[in-house]
Amino acid sequence: MSDQDKNVCSRFRQSLFDPKDFTLTFELVPSRGGQGKAHNRTLEFARQAAADGRLHAVSITENAGGHPALSPGTLGTEIRSMGLEVIVHLSCKDKNRNQMESLLFGWDRKDLFNLLVIAGDYPQQGYRGHPKPVFDLDTIQALDLISRLNCEQAGRDRRNPAVKPYKPTVFLKGVAVSPFKILESELLMQYFKLHRKAAAGADYVITQLGYDARKFHEVLQYMQLNNLNLPILGNVFVPNLPVVEIMRQGGIPGCVMPDDLYALIRQEAESEDKGKKARLIRAAKLLSVLKGIGYDGAHIGGPGLSFADFDFILSEAAQMAGSWPDYVEELSYWPENGFYYYKKDEKTGLNLAELNAKGKKAVISGAYYVARAAHELMFAENGLLFVPAQKICLKLADSKLSSTLASVEHLIKFISFNCQNCGDCTLAELAFLCPQSGCAKYLLNGACGGSRDGWCEVYPGRKRCLYVKVYERLKSIGREQEMKEGFVPPRDWSLNKTSSWINFYQGRDHTDKNK
Repeated sequence: MSDQDKNVCSRFRQSLFDPKDFTLTFELVPSRGGQGKAHNRTLEFARQAAADGRLHAVSITENAGGHPALSPGTLGTEIRSMGLEVIVHLSCKDKNRNQMESLLFGWDRKDLFNLLVIAGDYPQQGYRGHPKPVFDLDTIQALDLISRLNCEQAGRDRRNPAVKPYKPTVFLKGVAVSPFKILESELLMQYFKLHRKAAAGADYVITQLGYDARKFHEVLQYMQLNNLNLPILGNVFVPNLPVVEIMRQGGIPGCVMPDDLYALIRQEAESEDKGKKARLIRAAKLLSVLKGIGYDGAHIGGPGLSFADFDFILSEAAQMAGSWPDYVEELSYWPENGFYYYKKDEKTGLNLAELNAKGKKAVISGAYYVARAAHELMFAENGLLFVPAQKICLKLADSKLSSTLASVEHLIKFISFNCQNCGDCTLAELAFLCPQSGCAKYLLNGACGGSRDGWCEVYPGRKRCLYVKVYERLKSIGREQEMKEGFVPPRDWSLNKTSSWINFYQGRDHTDKNK
């Protein structure tokens, strides 16, 4: 066995795929800057955790909340040298695909094999203003990239045989999912995207944070009933009082703080310790419930938690293990108008396997149906106008009129779809809604986890989530399940500001199956 193989056969990986084990991870959030007390506290937690042995890995965020911070690779290398395993977050917000690949080579070199692949929070103000959000790849595309790096033919370029393959990487790819979505459209898009993540090579799942036992059970049951056979860790998050207020105001993307839980935490805060012990005990109860209902592990975190707090949660949860069903109703913090995918089991407080009735179909503009019909006429191979449209576009492609055609196309599509002239059009895959103008993160393969009440993470109250609208349109024709499948490759920037019609008929856009 090589040195690399020994490193890959990690305790975290072995625990994750051992049904007898309950895997424990802890989330660390690096501070801004490379030195200081916050950094020292993080390293001290890691030292104590490494000596204790109960924690299988620490998870290190990458620019959490969209703010610049110490890179997870740097901190991860330090912590790994202590004998503690590390999960590094790989977010898509700040890097293009080439930089992402380069970073992965570096992590492979440093034996940082465990990943959590996420879209990432939208970048916030930094040096001299707000930075440009990158999002060159979405989560599904990043998973596809890593899966290619892991395969035996890593690096082989079918279009350029001179490029030599390199030794494959061995990354373990984690992904996130949020059952804590209030609207049916938001929730189902999360579950549909999980199918795509599994198909793209996801190895394990970590849930978003929440405080409703039935919701935790829902995603577990959904995965089991839909044969998504991946290990799943439940998120046990212990907020401090400032974070509770931020969550209440919607300041943490995709996170919900229900009214009844907020009122309880404010009441507990009147105690001498500001309610900290009560919050730790609540976390212990949730930990015991997750283990009881069949989760493969738990992902624990919270601002300012010490190793003593972590030890307290584990110790309390161990004592509660036999009585976990008693805590299900107690951990039922979810808005009254929040959607559940399954009907409630009144005996256990969890879910039956029977689906809840879905909401009414949204009223969709007739323009959507016109756009779909026009597309099927011109761009479906059996469409009546496919052959003549193809001949015209190919004839104009190498003529002086090609730029005129591109301008006419852009004008039509700008008026109809607010087209951004990318030259690699994905309208047909997304219910004729443009992700380049309609999604703040330009996502092509499903929603991020940051929406709230159907609103975009970046423009709450002003702009509805693109994928909420996609779901509504597809549901109107009974085709919403299509979002479980398919893969939309990343945008080809060499086609920017060219005619997507010509590119389609020439086989240069993302529909080219050889890409």
